[in-house]
Amino acid sequence: MKSAYKTVSDFAMYESAMNNDAMTTKLPKNKSLDADLSTSEVLTAQELSAQKLAMKALPTKGSPVQKSTMPNELLEENELLDDNESALDEQIQDISDDDDELDELMDGDVIDDEDEESDGAAPVAGQAVPVIIDVTHTVIEDEAGLRIDKLASKIFTDFSRVQLQGWIGDGSLLYNGSVQKPKIRVKAGDILHLSTTLEQHSEDQPENINIDVVYEDDDVLVINKPVGMVVHPGAGNQTGTLVNALLYHYPQQHHLPRAGLVHRIDKDTSGLLLIGKTKPAQMALMEQLKDKSVYRHYQCVVAGDAASLLRHRRIDAPIGRHRNQRTKMTVMTAGREAVTHLLTVTPLNDNYCLVDVSLETGRTHQIRVHLSHITYPIVGDRVYGGRRQLRAGLTEVQRQAINNFPRQALHAYTLGFVHPTTGEDIEVTTPIPEDMQQLMAVLSDGYDEE
Repeated sequence: MKSAYKTVSDFAMYESAMNNDAMTTKLPKNKSLDADLSTSEVLTAQELSAQKLAMKALPTKGSPVQKSTMPNELLEENELLDDNESALDEQIQDISDDDDELDELMDGDVIDDEDEESDGAAPVAGQAVPVIIDVTHTVIEDEAGLRIDKLASKIFTDFSRVQLQGWIGDGSLLYNGSVQKPKIRVKAGDILHLSTTLEQHSEDQPENINIDVVYEDDDVLVINKPVGMVVHPGAGNQTGTLVNALLYHYPQQHHLPRAGLVHRIDKDTSGLLLIGKTKPAQMALMEQLKDKSVYRHYQCVVAGDAASLLRHRRIDAPIGRHRNQRTKMTVMTAGREAVTHLLTVTPLNDNYCLVDVSLETGRTHQIRVHLSHITYPIVGDRVYGGRRQLRAGLTEVQRQAINNFPRQALHAYTLGFVHPTTGEDIEVTTPIPEDMQQLMAVLSDGYDEE
């Protein structure tokens, strides 16, 4: 009998993902698994990282800056802090619609370990860590004539414009030692002094919930989310979420929106999630998500034959919210652009396949909606699958396995990004979870591919 896992096209990625341990790879510059997709635009954010490293080396153009006293190192941020930028929470509102398999964004702070005021004690799990900002800037000739708020946004680039305007108003950001209106124009030699403590971003509470960390450094965290865990608190899910767990294990992230999350995946989708451990890193990763230098690959068990699926290698169909069932998404002409790529298709039997998928965009429920739209839904998808999950030729055991599979058989197994500080290309992979492997074994039992 031939192997049920023989690929229709190159399937090296699948075999790699089936290893027992999660893997992290530092790739050559500008290389990614998406590099050969002519239809997918994969851009680099290394220029962003280089500029931010330069900004870290020269924090302001004027006089030396007193380094902020913070508990761990917050390094860069994105370049959205210009005249078109609003508060980061407004960015979250704009981009949080962009997700199935993604999206959710944040804001930035400056940190330097060399100037901590702590006594060396490590943060206590579950206990919020205060983050103190104390930074001074002396105005130089080239900056003379700028409004206070405009100059503040140019020099204190780790904070949103709305944050800075609030601090000007409440006295946290002083001009020559006094509170002034934002429209006052500065002169060479004037002093701007920012002194504040970052507050906890939300009322979400820390909870001692185990998390599976597959990659971590000073700036970035990658978590392998289990099936059944909600990513962040919301209506009906105030506790037990990944955010609650992050606030317990990483209490210094209490001031970050949603504890540093950069994107999200559905409750019943398993796999990799990217988290910024600092506001600058979080913002830089969010920007990469927008310019497609973050890439995500998924594997799913699909009710469809290989030949039919291979006719849909690129699915380009706009997605919007269902007009009547507001919790569902659907393909519609008035929807937002949505493009999904089927990279490889591996027959499990004549009517079911393991499909390797990449996202060019990231709309809510995108993979699930697109596969349902082409009439080949994901096994276990109660929302978008229905009876189309049950194809001809199933044994009773296989039929029961499909009917009883408790969630959509969808796993985010590869995540690639440009490190926001070093500029390195990082790729993290994690194996297909046990429940999907068991389902695949049942569906492929007795299959002899001709």
